[in-house]
Amino acid sequence: MNNSVTDCIFCKIVKKEIPSNLVYENENCIAFNDIKPASPTHILVIPKKHYKNLWEVEDKDVLGDLLLTAKEVAKKAGLQDGFRTVINTGDNGGQTVYHIHVHVLGGRFHKWPPG
Repeated sequence: MNNSVTDCIFCKIVKKEIPSNLVYENENCIAFNDIKPASPTHILVIPKKHYKNLWEVEDKDVLGDLLLTAKEVAKKAGLQDGFRTVINTGDNGGQTVYHIHVHVLGGRFHKWPPG
């Protein structure tokens, strides 16, 4: 796995070099449907600026933008009955794309603890 910005699939989506099913965009973030959904609604929210994962983000505004965008995306997707947000960090955290992103999962009941 390559972690460089030039090889980052999410950076390429931000630059519109790779098509995505974009569902939302603002000045700092974009959101698009996950290509391997784990729920009926599975949207990824990413910052336009590259950060490898949560360990690299020191800016409260970036984290705030991610979560506020996740809330807006969930609202637009009709997830008023509830949804789950997930940020995987590192290999043991289940991260597979090394560009920080928030999973917005909804449309079904999500048990606890997650698997």
